[in-house]
Amino acid sequence: MAPGTSSSTTGVQPFASSDPGFEALPLAAVIAGHQALLGRIKLCFGADRATFERELMPLVQGYARFVHLLPATADNYFHTPGGLLQLGLETAFFSLQGTDAHIFSGRATISERRELEPRWRIATFIGGLCCELHRTLTHLIVTTADGEEWPAFLGGLAPWLEQRAADRYFVRWRANARESRGVGLFALAHVVPAEVLQMLGDGNSLVVPQLLASIAGLPQYREHNVLDELVRRSMALVIDRNLLASADRYGKPQYGSHLERYLVDALRRLAAGHSTWTPNRDKSRVWLGPEGLFLVWPGAAEDALSLLESDQLVGIPKSPHTLLELLLEAKVFVAAGVGRETWDIQPPGTKTSIEAVKLANPSILLAGLEPQPTALTANLLAAPSPPTKPPAQAANAKPAVAGDSPAAMTSVSSPPTTPPPDVSAAAAPTEQLSLLDATGNTDAPETAPQEAAAVVEAPASVPSRAEPTAICLQAPMRLNPAVRKALAEIVATLNDGASASDISTVAEGVFVPLADFEQRGIQPSIAIRALDDTRMIRRLHPDGPPTVSRQIGGTTVVGVILASAHVEGLDPAAFGLAAEGDAVTPSDTTAAQQRGR
Repeated sequence: MAPGTSSSTTGVQPFASSDPGFEALPLAAVIAGHQALLGRIKLCFGADRATFERELMPLVQGYARFVHLLPATADNYFHTPGGLLQLGLETAFFSLQGTDAHIFSGRATISERRELEPRWRIATFIGGLCCELHRTLTHLIVTTADGEEWPAFLGGLAPWLEQRAADRYFVRWRANARESRGVGLFALAHVVPAEVLQMLGDGNSLVVPQLLASIAGLPQYREHNVLDELVRRSMALVIDRNLLASADRYGKPQYGSHLERYLVDALRRLAAGHSTWTPNRDKSRVWLGPEGLFLVWPGAAEDALSLLESDQLVGIPKSPHTLLELLLEAKVFVAAGVGRETWDIQPPGTKTSIEAVKLANPSILLAGLEPQPTALTANLLAAPSPPTKPPAQAANAKPAVAGDSPAAMTSVSSPPTTPPPDVSAAAAPTEQLSLLDATGNTDAPETAPQEAAAVVEAPASVPSRAEPTAICLQAPMRLNPAVRKALAEIVATLNDGASASDISTVAEGVFVPLADFEQRGIQPSIAIRALDDTRMIRRLHPDGPPTVSRQIGGTTVVGVILASAHVEGLDPAAFGLAAEGDAVTPSDTTAAQQRGR
């Protein structure tokens, strides 16, 4: 449908909305809900009310006019009405607050810095305010009750609603929308007046370019973008605080999904300025070949995490495995196969294969680098090792010699009818007897019987017993942290044979009693919902309840079955060895609800 065209004139069926939508409030009412935060921004700005109303309030009003009550995400951070406005204001506040501890234009003179400092502060405020502006253009579709779509590239949402006299509007989220932060630049003109951009750019060539680079998410390798550094750090803090405060949605938001941009940015910064990240050099972290671009792992992860730690970003994972999981879910990395996340590569000059991760597209890391690296002509993927010959077969095999008769070869390969008495007496019961008959092999030298006997009489080596692997939980990152901690403690009791817990292995997985969650201060209903949302519960029937009941010591115990894939250290043979009479059956719905309260 063309922008601004009503469905009644084109014959298209109106968009049937199944939700109440958002009320088309006047702009003053939209801003009124954020007066407390605006008061904090005024104090941080450090100016009188007249200056604040003249320099910052037009920016706030322009942003509110464009986004109105739109949420930032569908079911993640700032998903409530007005979430996008709240996210922008909070990020702008913390970004503005951070300018007090940083020096912009460090190479300029004192008089130049004094003149540019107020512009840098306003530009940083704009960068934080518009940090997620691109979402209005790429992630959602706004319609009226008649099905008419908001042409976001042509103007703000509030003026468009006023022109159509709409009392409500509805939001549809685009499926599989990709983050394209650069699109936000097209909406910037509807938020920031042209006079403000002209004021920021007067007498310098740094403020506006670095502001636009921050909003578009473009890295600047030759200039230190302090503005973008403050905005990125503030946005990470704001989103992390919102996720932690949303206790009513535990298990549903995708924790860590907003960190993709920071992780990719760290990889790009390392590739642009770190000597060990120069592709295809000796002991490099980066290898580019005909199969694609690979990063040595976990060495590359340690470099990235060290860089992000110096940035002081909130919510950044500390483990290379967590970083790998996030980037695999974001389609930045490509797994080697089912159950295999990393690849084995053998760069030129190395004697053994090394572990690496593969990027979905080399341009993710190499875009903007000059000169562009050249890919190797030789394959990087390590060749699979050939199957080794069984030791017994290798020891007993006799190479064919020219002139050997078929009868002689048959006598060598066939076992003797009666073993030599001294060999059978000297051999240990667990050792394999030699298949060579010393008396029947006329071509063998005279020392062969003694050598064979020496081999047989050698004592068998006793294999060392491997240390038992500790049983621990392997849960996805988006699992409710409180439930994760409690479940990890419950699973760890499997290592203690004297534990009083009723947790045990069953044929389908690991039976976890709901009472164990209650003992650790977790409501069973919250635990069930969190585990079910992350698909960690193994249901006996596809349409059955998530809980099951088990007879333990004559008592019916209600719990859930944890999929064995989420428990590390268990012997697969242990599953299916549940004690006789400990049958697991779907629990009664009423009983499950009573235990889940």
